[in-house]
Amino acid sequence: MKILNSWSKKRSIANRYNITSNSYDEQYTQEQTAKYIAAQKTLNQLQYATILDVGCGSGLFFSHVTDKAQMVIGVDFSHKLLLKAKVQAKQFYNVHIVQADADHLPFKKTLFDVVFAFTMLQNMPAPKKTLLEFKQQTSTNGKLVITGLKKAFKLTAFLDLFETNGLTLFEFIDDPNLNCYIIIA
Repeated sequence: MKILNSWSKKRSIANRYNITSNSYDEQYTQEQTAKYIAAQKTLNQLQYATILDVGCGSGLFFSHVTDKAQMVIGVDFSHKLLLKAKVQAKQFYNVHIVQADADHLPFKKTLFDVVFAFTMLQNMPAPKKTLLEFKQQTSTNGKLVITGLKKAFKLTAFLDLFETNGLTLFEFIDDPNLNCYIIIA
């Protein structure tokens, strides 16, 4: 029954994003760009990196990293948002799009130098499990850059997700101008 509830929640979220896909960029570009800029200020390892953007939505993040990265893979569960991301990806030689469940990513373990997940963790039925999947996708010296929506996570609960998964926090950003916490682990 737990698996059915989990799947049901994920389908519901995907349907919500499918419905709002036409207005997604208009609604979220400014907010998401502020997060991208804040997160990247602390990262110096993007040059020639293999990057995974989980919950890539319409591909807004691609233009912020493609000039530095060797390869960027955008993953989302929403088919209609991925159609928009595919249009964005055509502008770049090193971006690939995959429809997948963030809890069951179809990639070789430890493949990515940096795993980004902006404003998606609160949509997952078991965020702790999702973080574990991200950790498994990250190379030995790689980084996770994860945001947590402040209205969805109490600060202590958000930090606890990382600690209970054995992740070391390198940077924590709690900018009052952002609606998310940003953690680099």
